Amino acid sequence: MMDNILGIDIGGTNIKFGIIPPNGEIIYQDSFKTASFSSPDDFVNTLYLHLQKTEYLPTIKGIGIGAPNGNFYHGSIDFAPNMPWKGVIPLCKLFEAKFKIKAVLSNDANAAAIGEKIFGAGKNFKNFVLITLGTGLGSGVIINNELLLGTNGYAGEYGHIRVVKDGRPCKCGRLGCLETYASATGVMKSYEEFKVDYPNSSILRYESVNSKVIFDEAKKGDTLANKIVDFTAEILGSSLADFACFSDPQAFILFGGITHSGDDFIHKVKNYMEKNLLNILKDKIVVRRTELEDDVSPLLGAAAVFLSTENKN
Repeated sequence: MMDNILGIDIGGTNIKFGIIPPNGEIIYQDSFKTASFSSPDDFVNTLYLHLQKTEYLPTIKGIGIGAPNGNFYHGSIDFAPNMPWKGVIPLCKLFEAKFKIKAVLSNDANAAAIGEKIFGAGKNFKNFVLITLGTGLGSGVIINNELLLGTNGYAGEYGHIRVVKDGRPCKCGRLGCLETYASATGVMKSYEEFKVDYPNSSILRYESVNSKVIFDEAKKGDTLANKIVDFTAEILGSSLADFACFSDPQAFILFGGITHSGDDFIHKVKNYMEKNLLNILKDKIVVRRTELEDDVSPLLGAAAVFLSTENKN
């Protein structure tokens, strides 16, 4: 029976794909290294041949794709800086030509928001914002159960709202963007800035330091680690308070590596948000972690991109 979706999550390092029925159960998944393909055509052809060797190819009714710089309206990846394929990549056209079925594409943060709406914590909210805290910071905005796309499909680029005047340089070319402070990359930038004032920190004894080390050491009471965690939570929470003025959400749902540190960080973000909220919004917005696990969320989000368009037909 043709009712499965091919969900594809494209990243600069890996491409993950899976076969997903409408109930969200991933019945098959695999991955490729992105750099192993000389061109997007090579990737599409290889994936087709790979699936041809399985029982699932005839069961696929549509394709959902999440990708960096994904343009929903044009079905293309537009000038993604961390991808080996450059320029504008008309990925949906390539997939539709090869697979002879409909393909839909969205940027990865929007895909994650749709996935949260259909399969995760977003089922309980008609107005929420999904914040992805990974190497960078992305966001997807759901208003009245609909994804906010904007004129060009780029709405919700909250990671690139500037929160510190003339602050840290961002890969987008501007200074002081939120993702340079509230992301795994931002955490490491804070570490480099603050460590000189904490010569006795236990973190300095590590040969290799990452955001997980810092959050783990914060739980053990390390002063430097707690300074970084609190600083990150303050900037993120204060920024969410500003964002609430725009979308008046029921919830901010946080997703990504640094949210795995436990509830303490979530509570800190919530407290700083409440401290900076408009009075009329205080005590009305939930801050919580995603219900979807990191290893399945990108694929469920990609599948949800397709399902969300099907539900409108």
